Amino acid sequence: MGIKKYGPYTPSRRNMTGSDFSEITKSSPEKSLIVSKNSKAGRNNQGKITVRHRGCGGRVKYRIVDFRRNKDDMPAKVIGIEYDPNRSANIALIQYEDGTKAYILAPNGLTDGMTVMNGANAEIRVGNCLPLSQIPVGENVHNIELYPGKGGQMVRSAGNAAQLMAKEGKYATLRLPSGEMRMVPIECRATIGVVGNGDHNLINYGKAGRVRHMGIRPTVRGSVMNPNDHPHGGGEGRAPIGRSGPSTPWGKPALGYKTRKAKKASNKLIVRRRNGKAIK
Repeated sequence: MGIKKYGPYTPSRRNMTGSDFSEITKSSPEKSLIVSKNSKAGRNNQGKITVRHRGCGGRVKYRIVDFRRNKDDMPAKVIGIEYDPNRSANIALIQYEDGTKAYILAPNGLTDGMTVMNGANAEIRVGNCLPLSQIPVGENVHNIELYPGKGGQMVRSAGNAAQLMAKEGKYATLRLPSGEMRMVPIECRATIGVVGNGDHNLINYGKAGRVRHMGIRPTVRGSVMNPNDHPHGGGEGRAPIGRSGPSTPWGKPALGYKTRKAKKASNKLIVRRRNGKAIK
């Protein structure tokens, strides 16, 4: 998918870019696969803000995407490639031979009329979903499960792919987009190919309002807040933060502070972290 540039007929349009949606072949969503999405504005069931800078935004419907891909040994035809407002990747509408329709993540190279299939007997072809035990070493995969049958949880955003590096015993070793090397149970499923819409990260939104339409509210610097709102706040005029280093709003060190638990169960599955260091 390419990038579209706008003419500078207003100041905000001068550097604005957007997707040309050249991969999109279907404009309206499948009504049976959409549900209403209520905005919680980052609040939990007690009404307290647990995720900051969320709220407003355009009203969107949630597309029910099939991350499990557990309808085995039944070919499905790609009906269309659609835009999904809830994620950076595009989605593909497929229809199985029994008439069932589903949404899947659209990888690069998947077009209308192509056939995809799930299960251990599927071919090694873009869009097909197989257990890692059946995928050759060196293949690019996405939508990877962490637990067999739970559905894909890793490598789902636009332009990303993981590479299958090795298979040994009960585990397969993957190199994730971050550079992390991680072992995953070999019976977990993954989809062949690279997630589409790879130019998504090149988009320049151009103006604040376009980000507000996405439901993202402004982020205010801590140094301009009051001291009861942020550790960096207070003082007369522009003042230094008054601490040994930058802090979060809750007083934790903001740069380089390790937050991962030392005894986290999945530590034993990480061969090498993204910073090149091995887990101890």
